[in-house]
Amino acid sequence: MIPGGGQPNMQQLLQQAQKMQQDLARAQEELAQTEVEGQAGGGLVKATVTGSGELRALRIDPKAVDPDDTETLADLVIAAVQAANENAQTLQQQKLGPLAQGLGGGSGIPGLPF
Repeated sequence: MIPGGGQPNMQQLLQQAQKMQQDLARAQEELAQTEVEGQAGGGLVKATVTGSGELRALRIDPKAVDPDDTETLADLVIAAVQAANENAQTLQQQKLGPLAQGLGGGSGIPGLPF
């Protein structure tokens, strides 16, 4: 229901949409610069990704390196990167979730991906 029964103030709606767009861009920039870590093998392999999922670093403890068993090392690397990406997704939900709700998340508005 629109207060007063009139048409919505288009200028006000446009200003609100522009502010939400700026807030979303700011949150995405923060995600791109924030680093999160994941690890496997009790910390033998650690992966660092940005909040947007870009792999930035991979640290492998020399104890994890066995020339006769490279499959285990590969599994540890994959597990560490997956853990880091899961942490990045959690961070994305924390940063972007409230903005998506503000943009009509779950409202079924055509054209909005949330």
